[in-house]
Amino acid sequence: MRLLPAPSSQSLRLLFLFIFVMGVAPYPALTAGCPDRCVCDDQLVVQCAGQELTLFPNDLPLATRQLIISNNHIGELPALQLNYLSDLVYLDVSNNTLMEISESTFGNLRKLAYLDLSFNTLTQLEDRTFGPLSSLVMLRLTDNLGLNEIHPDAFSENIALQVLDVSRNNLTTLNISSLIALPSLRSLGLSGNPWRCDCETEDLCLWVQIEGFKCTKEMCQGPPEVSGQRLAEVGMQLRADCHQGLGYWDYLFFIAIGFVIFSWHAGVSAGCEQLEENQIKKGRRESREDTLQGAME
Repeated sequence: MRLLPAPSSQSLRLLFLFIFVMGVAPYPALTAGCPDRCVCDDQLVVQCAGQELTLFPNDLPLATRQLIISNNHIGELPALQLNYLSDLVYLDVSNNTLMEISESTFGNLRKLAYLDLSFNTLTQLEDRTFGPLSSLVMLRLTDNLGLNEIHPDAFSENIALQVLDVSRNNLTTLNISSLIALPSLRSLGLSGNPWRCDCETEDLCLWVQIEGFKCTKEMCQGPPEVSGQRLAEVGMQLRADCHQGLGYWDYLFFIAIGFVIFSWHAGVSAGCEQLEENQIKKGRRESREDTLQGAME
């Protein structure tokens, strides 16, 4: 059997050099080109800011890690194109004209850590909008002047989230059910919203008071009796005011409890009467038996 000749030391050195170069060379996608009016560098950063773009840029390198498309006129984030960028960790879409985003928008961006959607025209955030973003650490949603509704579960799955800023929107209330479940949350921006500090926002005000180190500048804009006060200052006052009287469900509860107690009492009374009647009958039987026995003797 004929053996292949052993590789020379020079051949091995060339092979190792080739593997090393291939390992550190730029991704092929980056060398294939760059979108029009954008700048791509060897650090996997694509810079398209301030280019008067009206559409999401085409032909983005698939290996892109940072994408900056701020200060344009982009009205939509196409899920199909965006989700090809599975290595993306930083996305800045601030100062555009986005009106809507959904769960499918970020379906495959599991490495994304920073997302800036500030200065857009968003009006609401739906259930699980950011659900796929399991690595999200910072989310900026400021200055969407029409944003007046955030679904209670919009952030429920973002357990890595540390910084959330929803300042200067049009929020009057905010359900905190998903916020209190975020173990990593360190900073929450709520300032500049027209908060209505009434019974509907009682939980928010109390939570802000407890977690005061996270947010300190939030002010009530209504109702008039608390306007100008900080959210953290009215929490206990709302707790007292909102629970002075009994509501519909409170009355229904007491009616149900009263019915149960009445039924139990009626049952006990009936049982006692039956027991007493049985004892009387038993006594009468025993008396008759004693009388008959005496007569026979």
